Amino acid sequence: MELLKKYLGIVWILLGIYVGYSQITDSLTKIGSDKLEDRVFGWVILCVLVPIVVGGLILFGKYALDGEYDFKERKSEPERRSGAKK
Repeated sequence: MELLKKYLGIVWILLGIYVGYSQITDSLTKIGSDKLEDRVFGWVILCVLVPIVVGGLILFGKYALDGEYDFKERKSEPERRSGAKK
């Protein structure tokens, strides 16, 4: 299962790159449009949505490759010794 998570990390990174490329080219065509609504929508996609989506996908993939989502047993906190008895 851990190996599958690492492979999916590569998939997430590649998906982030693909989505970034396709959305940048799509928003550039909208910016070049004659309609004001298309130009505003293109700028919003380019400046706001693309960095959030692409950054999230690539970061998620990086964490999956680094093993941040691997199962690790929780270490119990050392019991505090106090003067009061339970």
